[in-house]
Amino acid sequence: ISSADLVGGRADELQVIVDPQLLAARQLTIEDLRLALANQNKDTSGGDFWEGKRRYVVRTLGQFRSPRQVEEVIVARRDGKPVYVRDVARARLGTKKPDGVVRRFGARNIAVKITRATGANVLETMRQLREVADDIDRTILRKRGLSLTLVYDETDYINSAIGLVKDNIVVGGFLTVATLLLFLRNARSTLIVALAIPVSIVGTFLVLALFGRTLNVISLAGMAFAVGMLVDNAVVVLENIYTRWTGGEDGRTAAIRGTQEVWGAVLASTLTTVAVFLPVLFVREEAGQLFGDIAIAISAAVGLSLIVSVLVVPVAAAILLAGRPQSGPAADAGSVGPRWWDLPGRLGRGFSHALLRIDRFLLGGTARQALGAIAIVSAAIFATWTLLPKVEYLPEGNRNLVFGILLPPPGYNLDELLRMGDTVEERLLPYWDVDPGTPEAAALDAPVLGDFFFVARGRSVFIGLRALDPLQASKLVPLVRRVSGGLPGTFAVAKQSSLFEQGIASGRTIDVEITGPDLEKLVQLGAQVMAKLPEATPGSQNLPKPSLDLSSPEVQLVPRFEQAADMRLDARQLGYMVDCLVDGGYVTDYFLDNDRIDLVIKGDERFVQRTQDLRSLPVVTPGGQLVPLESVAEIREYSSGPEQILHRERERAITVQVSPPSQMPLEDAQDRIQRMVVEPMVASGSLDGGYAINLGGTADKLRATWKALWFNLVLAGLITYLLMAALFESWFYPAVIIASVPLGAVGGLLGLSVLNLLGGPFGVFQPLDVLTMLGFVILIGTVVNNPILIVDQSLQLVRLHDAAPNEAILEAVRSRIRPIFMTTLTTVLGLLPLVLFPGAGSELYRGLGAVMLGGLLVSTIVTLFLVPMLLALCFRAFPVR
Repeated sequence: ISSADLVGGRADELQVIVDPQLLAARQLTIEDLRLALANQNKDTSGGDFWEGKRRYVVRTLGQFRSPRQVEEVIVARRDGKPVYVRDVARARLGTKKPDGVVRRFGARNIAVKITRATGANVLETMRQLREVADDIDRTILRKRGLSLTLVYDETDYINSAIGLVKDNIVVGGFLTVATLLLFLRNARSTLIVALAIPVSIVGTFLVLALFGRTLNVISLAGMAFAVGMLVDNAVVVLENIYTRWTGGEDGRTAAIRGTQEVWGAVLASTLTTVAVFLPVLFVREEAGQLFGDIAIAISAAVGLSLIVSVLVVPVAAAILLAGRPQSGPAADAGSVGPRWWDLPGRLGRGFSHALLRIDRFLLGGTARQALGAIAIVSAAIFATWTLLPKVEYLPEGNRNLVFGILLPPPGYNLDELLRMGDTVEERLLPYWDVDPGTPEAAALDAPVLGDFFFVARGRSVFIGLRALDPLQASKLVPLVRRVSGGLPGTFAVAKQSSLFEQGIASGRTIDVEITGPDLEKLVQLGAQVMAKLPEATPGSQNLPKPSLDLSSPEVQLVPRFEQAADMRLDARQLGYMVDCLVDGGYVTDYFLDNDRIDLVIKGDERFVQRTQDLRSLPVVTPGGQLVPLESVAEIREYSSGPEQILHRERERAITVQVSPPSQMPLEDAQDRIQRMVVEPMVASGSLDGGYAINLGGTADKLRATWKALWFNLVLAGLITYLLMAALFESWFYPAVIIASVPLGAVGGLLGLSVLNLLGGPFGVFQPLDVLTMLGFVILIGTVVNNPILIVDQSLQLVRLHDAAPNEAILEAVRSRIRPIFMTTLTTVLGLLPLVLFPGAGSELYRGLGAVMLGGLLVSTIVTLFLVPMLLALCFRAFPVR
């Protein structure tokens, strides 16, 4: 913002105010003045010479050091006398014409934007910035009656989001431990399993540091997701150890044999969970950085939990489960207590018996097994296809900054832009000139403003607002749209600042780019697009770039070549002379202390105050004549010149930027624009003659990222299958396990639908964005864990104990149903705070958590019926040897 806004502000221009009449009287021109000033303002090297022992450098000093030196420059000699600059002009330090104004709460301000260096830690940068700002405010500004105020600090959102994730980790960990205690009903056993949580979390910090990753909201969310999964391996190992201990083995023997028995299944489960993240690490699109953080966090935590489960848990179990267990029902429960204490155990045993009866019925015949399996898999695939919503790009976030862009008709000057700002400011006054908590504040239809400023610059007005309550920031968007409506001929767009986009007008947008040879035709096509968009994307905000109005006021000077030639004036001289008298023509640089500013030649403001003053503008000819401008040039007023011309790949272009409403997924908006806007224009022939329409902006990133994610989803499934094939040394049993993946997909979509159903009344809408899509990748590695336990146990019973296939399957289900439900519930309860707790940053991972939660619940229940049927068919077709 120009220093013209500062009273007594520092000069940013040295002005030589010329008087054309004095020039004419001495037969001088502005060109003579320019050459004299430019040639004099130089320090020139004169070489060096040696004298005795010394070497002297010669330098000619001509560079201006003060306005007085400028006035002492000789322009020419007339009648043997020098003509100085002071004879025809005066030099003064001044300020440039202001090109922008910032106002905050009705008072003028100077705005300073601080941008951190790439790779710098934002929290540390802001800490240092606050220290410097406080020092400047205290030592420099305060004694001058000025103050420095921090208008927006993105670390407020970051700190709030990190705090929320930390709380979620604590709550999720507490719920996980409580679930273990409810199932195990033994404090010693619960303590053994709970050891996996702090050990794995602390180890994950070290792994993140090893990979050069920062501890951010996404990596912390990855740890929060992993909290429930960290105990899965420990639960399976301890459950097997505990079963052997209650069966009569001593603690040491039970620990060794119990771990050996499930070691393969635990390893397979962990490797599949980690392996699905390998493709994610190689995503090169914008979302790849986010995927990498969460992938490393979850992989490290789950991998460390495997080490804890096979090294720490058996040793701790051997120590804490010393001696022989009690006999009787109490031993089955793991402790002695009141009858209500065993209620969960009795309910669990009743559920297990009912489930086993259903499985026994389903395994009653080959046809029943085949039909049941086909029905479940088909239903899952059909439900997935039916429930699959349109996709979104990255979440916008809920930063406490809302801005509005007002694009007025072409030709408005700064004063008119300020009048527009005054109108908006007056309409917003009730929302910031009010005390919070008062009846007046409660009666408002929008949140109380914590900050409000507007910037008038160039040809637009930019409004910035912050809510006093950071969680209410999104409700300011409709307020901005209301207060900026009704301004004649003005386009208005209101948006909440996006987490992942840079720039005021960027974010969740679709750019309709129209290219072609003729600008007027492009404007017509842009108008057609603008007319069709309200029907195609109802509720969207549409902003043309540049304006669709070619009526930008313009004054054109056409030289009268014959008259100008008679007066020895060429077009360049004439143009420079007019520039000097109208606005100020650049001559050379001037050094003010250590700053370089412009030295310009200007005419007095009295020469041009209205358009018609141009006709009588005094022009000095090389012959010393003083003539009006209209005698050497024809003056025309036009209103059809464009203010700006955009180019795309060397083609003239006009862009219409579409911001769809928040509840319309970006993919849906893109499809609607293509179908209802682009295709009808192509079919009607409007684009004939070398014109084209392309959809760009965030839509391009969505297409690229979505394509990469689908490839990585398929690749993750393939890696999981090949890994299990190597571990089971078979191609068939991994196929049984991988068949549970569609169940996880349909469960994830159901979880997302339920979240939107429950959150709808509270204004919470969670689209299927690319971060949420990552939940389906994670599900591939997690939903196979339960089938692995059943398949591995069944194979051990058939191979090592010669059990009949169906009986082996039923026994595997019976023995593994308890750890399956324990691990599922601990994971689900660990995820619940991430899905349910609102706050800053929750919009980043809420959808991902809902997908994982729904996928685990549905796949766990259905897997207990599907896997036994598929495994029985596999045993029948490929007998185990």
